[in-house]
Amino acid sequence: MPATITPNKTEQDRKRRVEDHDNGSGRRPPTDKRTGGGGDNDNWNDRTRGSRGPNERLHRCRMGIFFALASDLMFFIAIVSTFFVNQSTGHFDAYNHFINEWLPTAVPPILWLNTAILLLSSVTMEIARRQMFRENDVMDEWLGLGKPITRRTIPWLSATIALGLLFLAGQWIAWRQLAIQHIFFRTNQSSHFFYLITGVHAIHLFLGIAALIAAFIGLYVSRQLETRQILIDGTAWYWHAMGFLWLFLFALLAFFQ
Repeated sequence: MPATITPNKTEQDRKRRVEDHDNGSGRRPPTDKRTGGGGDNDNWNDRTRGSRGPNERLHRCRMGIFFALASDLMFFIAIVSTFFVNQSTGHFDAYNHFINEWLPTAVPPILWLNTAILLLSSVTMEIARRQMFRENDVMDEWLGLGKPITRRTIPWLSATIALGLLFLAGQWIAWRQLAIQHIFFRTNQSSHFFYLITGVHAIHLFLGIAALIAAFIGLYVSRQLETRQILIDGTAWYWHAMGFLWLFLFALLAFFQ
């Protein structure tokens, strides 16, 4: 009886898996041509309801950041409310004259430059976030064809870290300039709130820089592409929130004293 030869379909199977965005593990890559990347509503993999895939991890990360920032927002709202209450309070002297002890604190000019630096850092952070979801680079890295995403993201992430540190340095210079003018935390109510608002925001931004450094390390340490994407995406949204919050706080200190 003649032998039956089974054709070798290894090459055909490999080609089919690449065309179907499958690397042989049964998982789809963390991007999809139907979404175009970008990190918003990415159809990372077609999973059944109830399963936990990369898209669910990204959603949970964003929701966690949202709730954490919501609690911070309530804290800053309380500070701002107290700011306006103290600004309008005073007392009557012996001649029945209303005395308002609020003395506005002049905003150091360096804070204008600081604001521009923080806005620029938000731009570089958004570019870094978008680099993590470039469809062609995601496919190349997911298929093991190098790490183009890491190469493209690191310069923008590094620039964001540098700008963040520069912002904190500018805040320190602003505090030193006020100290030279003998304006300290307990000098008057206005200076009290100035140091409180800028100091609390600086602490939050310092935590953001720590998250940026952790994300930077994660680009090298983590082997899972979706983990790196989630790290950058979550850090980016936190950083943007701190930028928008500073715009509000700076406008309060500069125009509403």
